[in-house]
Amino acid sequence: MGRGRAKAKQTKVARQLKYAHHNIDYDRLREELGADTRREEIYPPTTSEQEPERGR
Repeated sequence: MGRGRAKAKQTKVARQLKYAHHNIDYDRLREELGADTRREEIYPPTTSEQEPERGR
């Protein structure tokens, strides 16, 4: 018992998070996280990602 008020608050917070319009600057976030466009240098393509060379 006594959980009604806590559950109502959790529901309210969840609803706010779900329906709020967040203005996120994804480019700035990518820079801050250190995401790099040089993925190929860090993770070379595997054989399944490369083009098949046998069919030529």
